[in-house]
Formats: sequence, C-alpha cells, structure tokens
Amino acid sequence: MPENRKLPHVPFTEEMKKDYTILIPNMLPVQFKLVTAIMANYGYHMEVLETEGPNIAECGLKNVHNDTCYPALLVIGQFIDALESGKYDTHKVALMITQTGGGCRASNYIHLLRKALIKSGFGYIPVISVNFSGLEKDANPGFKLTPKALIQVAYGVLLGDFIMQIHNQCRPYEVHKGDCDKAVDDLVRKISHDFAGDKFIRYKQVKMLYFLICKRFAQVELKDFGSKKKVGIVGEIYVKFSPLGNNNLEKFLLSEGTEPVLPGLLDFCLYCIYNGIIDFNLYGRNAGNAAVMQAVYRFLLDKQKDMIRVIRRDGHFRPPMEFDKVRKLSQKIISPGVKMGEGWLLPAEMVELIEEGVPNIVLTQPFGCLPNHIAGKGMIRKIRAAYPQANIVSVDYDPGASRINQENRIKLMLSAAK
Repeated sequence: MPENRKLPHVPFTEEMKKDYTILIPNMLPVQFKLVTAIMANYGYHMEVLETEGPNIAECGLKNVHNDTCYPALLVIGQFIDALESGKYDTHKVALMITQTGGGCRASNYIHLLRKALIKSGFGYIPVISVNFSGLEKDANPGFKLTPKALIQVAYGVLLGDFIMQIHNQCRPYEVHKGDCDKAVDDLVRKISHDFAGDKFIRYKQVKMLYFLICKRFAQVELKDFGSKKKVGIVGEIYVKFSPLGNNNLEKFLLSEGTEPVLPGLLDFCLYCIYNGIIDFNLYGRNAGNAAVMQAVYRFLLDKQKDMIRVIRRDGHFRPPMEFDKVRKLSQKIISPGVKMGEGWLLPAEMVELIEEGVPNIVLTQPFGCLPNHIAGKGMIRKIRAAYPQANIVSVDYDPGASRINQENRIKLMLSAAK
C-alpha cells in the first residue's frame, strides 16, 4: 500500500477565536500593525513577530530543507523560534501565513510549516491560510474575512503605504535622528485609535488622515531635502520589504548616504488583482471572477489616485506613479502573461523607478527563485537597452550568502550611481 503522506489539518475554530493569539511573520511593520489593530475590531487578537538575528535562519534550517525558498525558511524559523521562546502558551496560539495560489512555491509554505510544527512537537497548533485563490476554503471556520472587514483592511494598507512613502523620503534628511520613526509611531497610534472599537471608518476619514500624515511629517526638521542619490529597491515581496530577509538593506543604504526608494504594498496587491483579469483576457478563464477583479482593481486605482492628489496638493513630497501607467510601461519589456512569482511586476517597478528619475536599483531575490530570476535578473539587459542610464545590481539572499559580499556588490553599484 502507498504511504499516506497527507499532513493532518488542525482547524482554527470559533471557540479558539475567543482567547487565541494569532502570530504573524514580520514583513511590513507599519502596514501589519495597522491591519492587526483593525482585525481586533472583529474579535481577532493578532501579534506581529519582530524577532530578528541569525538564530531565526538557524531555526529555519533545522526545520526546513535548505533548498527551500529563503522567505519560507525565515518565516517558518521565526514561527518556531517564537513558539520555543516560552513567551507564548502554545496551546493558545495560532499561526497565519499567506498563499499566492500561483506557480510560486509560496503556495506550499503552509504545508512546509505544518510539517515543521509536527517535527518540533507543535502539531496541535492551527495554521490559517490567507489567500484570494480559494485555497483551504472553509478549512478554518473561526476565521472569516467579511466584505466590511476587507474594506477596512484595505484602508489600513493604504494608510500604511502613505506613511511609509513619506517616511522614506524624510528619514535620510532628518536633523534629529529618530524624529521620523517617532512620527511613524505617533501616526500608527493615532490611526489605530481611530479604528478601535465597533467602528466602520468611512473613506472620507481616511482622506483626512492623509492630510494629517503630511502635516505630521512637515513638523520634522529636515536638512538638504532631496539632495542625496536615490536608490530603488525592488524584488521578491518578502526579501524586498522585510529587514530580516534583506539584512536591513534600507539601513545599509542610509549609512551609505543615499535615499532608499521603495514601491508600496498596494502595487503588489494591484498586480495580483490584475492577474485575474489577465487570466480571462489571455486564457479565457473565469469571466465572472475577471469582472469582480476589474471592479476591485478600479476601486483601488481610484484610492491610489486620491493619495497622489493629496501628496501633490501638499507640495513637499514625491507622489508614486499611478499603477495603471506602471503596468502599461512594463509591456514594452515583458509580456503580461509572465505572472509567476512577482512576474511582470519586477520589470514594471524597475521601469517606474527609472522613469521617475531613480536609475540606481537594487534587485533583491531569494537564491534559487526561478520565476524572479527570469522576470527580474533576466530582464536587466532589455531594460538597459531601453534605458541606458539604468544602474541595476541583482543581489541574492540565502542562509549561506555572505552579507559582506552582498554589501560590496551594492557598494560597487553605488560607485557608479548618478
């Protein structure tokens, strides 16, 4: 008889919702803190893990095969490290992880995590999948995202992106070190308070918060604003955003006297949504799903345009490029049908940066991530042909990769930066 290798599934039940803490791996501290504050209104106690250090990767290597994607290794290592720390009652915690649902191996992280939990003696802990692909549907009856909750979470992502957009522009020029981080803390506290309780935040209030964010950062004393060389960061979503995944890349670039420039999480969300439209346009898949995705895409595009209008009206900061323009710019470099991993979004964001006057780019990639090496590193030559001023360096991140070598490659790129 063939061996049954199916892993046991532990559901997150309605009963667990009352007193369980849901742990979330850290990727975007500001956006995730706002989202956890919003989800508390719907009865979920969530906590973003902020642990770091080499022990996280070591813990991952003990529990996951070393050929696994680096983000999976770090996320699973961070979970197991937290469970073994003694900080949590392991019989009162659940874990949350995303699934892409595409050809990316990220769809299988959840199975690797469950296997690692069993190996470490935590097989009784529920794992919740967050995805928009219908995976594990109805597998966790205690965790449901209603349309109302999704709208509020979307507002949290918009506000988090807005804060980080302005923060990243101000931090390299702050006169008093730490003022920008204090502004972020003040704003996160204020917005979390506004979302607290049994409230439904209207979009009119969100727009008012945009103005408040600009006003708060205007209070930060800056020197020679906008004078430093700008360096864009693009790549696989976890390694691009997570300080744990990219060895504190933003901090390193700041120490080199540059201004790091990062696209927001909203761009990735719009990319995923638009892929539902591409599936219908190119492959004739689910017309109903494409119509829903088209409506959601337009909804979020309109919200991004409002963000851009507020930043332009304020007059002090650079607004992002409208995503629909970014999407169209990418089509002269790569087909929209290339959508495994970050797919066409990778060259799209590189082209966006160059068009916006940021030709110096660090392309962050997990070693062995084939889709991102093809759509990212594989497109550099074509991008340079279209944009001769492009100054791009591809950097691989892996448990065995030397941080010194990574930073030296980036320094070499910076030596030619304009």
